[in-house]
Amino acid sequence: MHMTSNGDNAASGTPANYPFKLGYIWMISTVAALGGLLFGYDWVVIGGAKPFYEPYFNLTSEAQIGWTNSCALLGCLIGSVCSGILSDWIGRKKLLIVAAFLFGVSSIATGWSHSFDAFIVWRILGGVAIGIASNVSPTYIAEIAPAQWRGRLVTLNQLTVVVGILAAQVINLLIAGHIPDGSTPEMIRASWQGQLGWRWMFTAVAIPSIVFFICAFIVPESPRWLIKKGATDKARAVLQRIGGADYAEAEMRDVNGALSQERGQGASWTELLRPGIFGLILMGIGLAVLQQWSGTNVIFNYAEEIYQGAGYDLSGVMFNIVITGAINLLFTLVATFTVDRLGRRALMLWGTAAITIMHVLLGAAFFFGIKGPLVLGLTLGVIAAYATSLAPVTWVLLSEIFPNRIRGLAVSIAVSSLWIACFAVTYTFPILNRVLGAAGTFWCYGAICFIGFLFIALCVPETKGKTLEEIEAKLTRKA
Repeated sequence: MHMTSNGDNAASGTPANYPFKLGYIWMISTVAALGGLLFGYDWVVIGGAKPFYEPYFNLTSEAQIGWTNSCALLGCLIGSVCSGILSDWIGRKKLLIVAAFLFGVSSIATGWSHSFDAFIVWRILGGVAIGIASNVSPTYIAEIAPAQWRGRLVTLNQLTVVVGILAAQVINLLIAGHIPDGSTPEMIRASWQGQLGWRWMFTAVAIPSIVFFICAFIVPESPRWLIKKGATDKARAVLQRIGGADYAEAEMRDVNGALSQERGQGASWTELLRPGIFGLILMGIGLAVLQQWSGTNVIFNYAEEIYQGAGYDLSGVMFNIVITGAINLLFTLVATFTVDRLGRRALMLWGTAAITIMHVLLGAAFFFGIKGPLVLGLTLGVIAAYATSLAPVTWVLLSEIFPNRIRGLAVSIAVSSLWIACFAVTYTFPILNRVLGAAGTFWCYGAICFIGFLFIALCVPETKGKTLEEIEAKLTRKA
């Protein structure tokens, strides 16, 4: 599929028509985005398996249960830190292959673990795969995408994350079947679900892992990484395949021009402390932390507690969880088709404002003891706003705002901050809920979102329609 489209020649500042091969661009972006699908599935599947593996391993203490739910975050942090260094060293493509391999092995090994210690080890390894995919997939897509489609293509990665989440929720529901209310841990342990069903919840992701592993060998390496490593002929061939000879030459000039200004300044941790670069690092960390501390993921992670507190029984809770996944998918599709039209700032400002208002109303509902459909509607409103803004657009911005030379390392720092923030918000929700109550907890998240609105309004630039080199020149010049 070929498409002739207006593109911007950053070197001359004049528009140029390039014969973009849109089908090929979407194909390689979709392969990279399979990392997001596996990320989403692996991240959520443990929630559906929780009622069954806990009796199987006889987990009774809060410490054991908490460690089981959060141990993957340790792997996520390890994976995101290591991938930042490795992606600049060995390339984006090789790490996509590594992530696919780890997803496949860890999913099977986790599902068929017969000891608690083995379950934890393989769960952490699955977290490493999540950490790598969350770093490398959006970075790779951003580096191969033409400027005018980069937003929707990077958002495709978040769309596949959401598809993976919904798939895990549906598969969990189907495998779990009907467990009678009042079932004891012994009854659950003796059931098919308690012995084998939960294992298939984890194992199911092995099939897309194999597809991802095979397809990752087919996609090309990032042309920007190839140029940085001096493999100009290979980079030119990839860019020609994407948009023709003229596009390849224009992109080669832009990337080489940006790199020539930084010649001799290798990407290193000390380099990140330069005044212009350090400001961008802080911006990336701020965006990553805001995405997690908006409190929206708490609705996914603690849906059972939130909806039971709103008066729903177990069947109602399970049904509501699937609804949240469907709404998440629907509004991520909205973001995919609007991020390059409306821009990053507009979506982020809308999202933080809407989530702030919804959290205030949720807090009021819990404060006044209002239960049922109103609480469900408000939580779905939070998820809808999050899915069109903070969830996908944060990843777009993180893949765009850092200079080419340090992108792998800088994205690694931002994504590592995201996982640390994720652990903090997940760990502190039960504490906040006990100390402040549900009302005070949601008001606290609302205050954070309001601060985030001000942060975006004052500090975050619009990157829509610009090449990565144009964004780099603008942000480093401003700094």
